[in-house]
Amino acid sequence: MSLKTTFVATLIFGAISSTTVFAADCKVDVEDPFDLEAAGVVALYDCLKDKMVEGYTKGDNEVAAEYRNWAVTSTRPAVAGAHSNRFLQTFANDIAAEQYLKFEEESVVMPAGSVLAKESFGINKKKGIGKLGGLFIMTKLDAGGAPETADWLYSAVQPNGKPMKIKQSFCHNCHVSWEAQDMLAYPLEEVRLSN
Repeated sequence: MSLKTTFVATLIFGAISSTTVFAADCKVDVEDPFDLEAAGVVALYDCLKDKMVEGYTKGDNEVAAEYRNWAVTSTRPAVAGAHSNRFLQTFANDIAAEQYLKFEEESVVMPAGSVLAKESFGINKKKGIGKLGGLFIMTKLDAGGAPETADWLYSAVQPNGKPMKIKQSFCHNCHVSWEAQDMLAYPLEEVRLSN
């Protein structure tokens, strides 16, 4: 991902932070998410995970209601730098799981009907607590369904269950950095589930 794309993503997704919900009982003893050790990440996720589902499902998004029954793709959430340095945990539906969990880096073609849902959460530095982020969703359409975004439809749900307003071009302009992987940014290698 280019520095420009990272900067723009940080600005836009940082602006979205006003939609986040804080979890006062989910204490964190670091300010920088990159400083939180694996056990701390797991503890924070355990504290937040039910609150995320509760929030995402306040609306009528079908993915929000189903994604927790899908294949989880990593051993725990991790910060990759994208999505404003939030912790991310990705789930793949039945159509996507087999191909996605190979974590291939060349000539990847995801089948139409693949859906990926990425939970996100972060740290409120001032309060020392966890904060809920959006649920980011990628849906692979039939060939020609969205040629300007390689047939991917990008959407997101805010922590309060409302749809997040996003531009397809904004999401795609970041994801095109992984064009050989059919626009898929995988979890960090150290947390990927092995097939």
